[in-house]
Amino acid sequence: MAEFRLGRHSAHFADHWERVERYGVYLAAHSGADVELVRLFAIIHDSQRRYEGPDPEHGPRAAHFVQHLDWPLDPQRRQALMLACHDHEFGKTSSDTTIGACWDADRLDLDRVGITTDLDRMSTEMGRKLALCRPLDRQQKANSVS
Repeated sequence: MAEFRLGRHSAHFADHWERVERYGVYLAAHSGADVELVRLFAIIHDSQRRYEGPDPEHGPRAAHFVQHLDWPLDPQRRQALMLACHDHEFGKTSSDTTIGACWDADRLDLDRVGITTDLDRMSTEMGRKLALCRPLDRQQKANSVS
């Protein structure tokens, strides 16, 4: 993605997006979340990062990016994607199945930067179950659904 400034060696680049997508699709299969929005979230949520470390405004910048994308999303789905991007790193949970699946999918990949997933910050039951698995085991489970 041309919008991504940190380069291909970033902990927030394509391999992270791919894992978030796989986790999100797996969670969607178990919760009824909107798979298209989960996939879009995976690609967009970190796309506006300017710093590898703390960058608390990258989520709001990603939401702004979504607002101006020329994609055929109805207003309600666009708002959901914007909210998922805007608040994804603030430790919130959501009762909305799609937003919850997005946030959980991202949090399930925190081990890549040495952070253990906090079960209290998971929105979905399946997200909590996956968080209890070892990282390689959860990746294998997520790879079982496409």
